[in-house]
Amino acid sequence: MNQWVPAELVRHVAESTGLPPSTAARVAADVIAYFHETTEQYVRRRHTELQRRGHKNAEVWTVIIAELAQRPVAPPELSERRLRRIVYG
Repeated sequence: MNQWVPAELVRHVAESTGLPPSTAARVAADVIAYFHETTEQYVRRRHTELQRRGHKNAEVWTVIIAELAQRPVAPPELSERRLRRIVYG
């Protein structure tokens, strides 16, 4: 188990889901890694994913702005211009 996954969290996931501790540790590590992404990493990744699915940038920015607002620790509100700067430099 990775050191950065708290044992208490692994116990909670195992108890609440019925998963074996080793699987609960992998699930917890995956969730922690997902939310450990910086805002910039998240924006770049989601932009690429959404474009690959055929979405145009006007829609992509709207989706990303909405998703960022729903994250457990939401970053400050970002404009479409700021998102474009993150993605394109």
